[in-house]
Amino acid sequence: MEEIVLYGAQWCGDCRRAKTWLRENRVAFTEVDVEHDEAARERAIEIAGRKNIPVIVLLDGTVLVEPTNAELAAALGR
Repeated sequence: MEEIVLYGAQWCGDCRRAKTWLRENRVAFTEVDVEHDEAARERAIEIAGRKNIPVIVLLDGTVLVEPTNAELAAALGR
């Protein structure tokens, strides 16, 4: 995997917050819209084990579900 993957939706406040944090900290990521892509939605549920978003998959395979900004910072060593 070359970039962090964020599974989320436009209407999701936690997704918007996480994307803003990633952009502000210049962390490259790929966004996958689970609202309009059923296969992506199923994949996010499979990865997370639940339906909460955002689901963020880090380069090392670590999965974060609905992380706070502090949890993102800790996981990414920022």
